[in-house]
Amino acid sequence: MIPDDEEYWFEPKRYGYGGGMPVAWQGWALIGAYTVALLLATLLIFQSLIGYLLLVAALTFAMLVAAARKTRGGFRWRWGSRD
Repeated sequence: MIPDDEEYWFEPKRYGYGGGMPVAWQGWALIGAYTVALLLATLLIFQSLIGYLLLVAALTFAMLVAAARKTRGGFRWRWGSRD
């Protein structure tokens, strides 16, 4: 878990599961790095489709883990104002 004094990069969504928009530059940097990595991964499509799909899955998993750890309250289902 994240200590209370550590800064969060994402706010939680009001409804649904997961995190919302970034609230710190680190969150925007994470999304930017993920996007650039996905664009570079497209260079693998014609060499190995399986390799491309595995790389996209690994990048997406890493992005989701980082975002979940840096979202205030973590990833969980939210029902709006009842939370």
